[in-house]
Amino acid sequence: MVLRAEDDFRFTVTEVCKPSTNTNRDMSLKKETPSDQQLHLAALQGNLAQLKRVLDSGKVHVDCKDKEGTTPLILAAANNHIDCVKELLKQGADPSARRLTGTCALFFAAQGGFLDIVKVLLDSGAPVELSSYDGGTALFVACQCNHQEVVEELLNRDADIHSQMVDGASPLFITAQNGHLKLMKYLLTKGADVNMKRQDQATPLWIASQMGHAAIVKELLANNADIEAVREDGATPLFKACHKGHLEVVEQLLRHNPNMGLLKEGKTAAELAHEAGYDYITKFIESYQTSTERRSSTPNGSTS
Repeated sequence: MVLRAEDDFRFTVTEVCKPSTNTNRDMSLKKETPSDQQLHLAALQGNLAQLKRVLDSGKVHVDCKDKEGTTPLILAAANNHIDCVKELLKQGADPSARRLTGTCALFFAAQGGFLDIVKVLLDSGAPVELSSYDGGTALFVACQCNHQEVVEELLNRDADIHSQMVDGASPLFITAQNGHLKLMKYLLTKGADVNMKRQDQATPLWIASQMGHAAIVKELLANNADIEAVREDGATPLFKACHKGHLEVVEQLLRHNPNMGLLKEGKTAAELAHEAGYDYITKFIESYQTSTERRSSTPNGSTS
């Protein structure tokens, strides 16, 4: 499962605020008033003067929520309005408040790549590991969106590099899936497990092979990725590369001597490529095998 980008918050403030679990925030239990709507709109638009006026009126709670559980702080963080973020926190906004999906202000700041807001939220006590209900942390979404400075900040604040979505996808997995080479190299230097599997047993190498990211595949193999790791359906990285027609990936995999015997459904890699309509891959594999056999047959040759 891939974590999808959340709403962009171009919506009107509506009906009933989601109940708060904090008994000291009873104002968040009521229906939204015109003042609540004004506060949400000010946060959404980054209108600091209006935001202060509404808050100072005493008619609104700083953490009032719309029907999706969105607070003014979440809106300001998601839209890169740092002055509004600071003012809301100064007036007692809860940095741990979550929408109905479990997403929080830190999640959206990380998703947007808003490093300064990420720092402010963390300095104000936002939990670095607070995740959405499908397991998406700020670190995961920052990796998904290729915001390396945010990733570095989160890891410096003790974010778990091996945190997983409910389907088992890790920050390294989503980085490999999306083809973010520089970021992936950084994660590997920080100790990310190159063979950490999703629940379906797919590895970062497997997903990179499926997506056709040859440079990612090369880097993972250089860091001892398991070339024979199979997904639960029996598909290997070589199978997926052949099935999807990714010649450059096939080339990288063949350099590391993968199993050339029968793969999924009792077929060889060359046969799978042919059935999928990628005869150029079939010819490449056959040429590779011929070359390998010739080297093995020479007096100084070695078997693969």
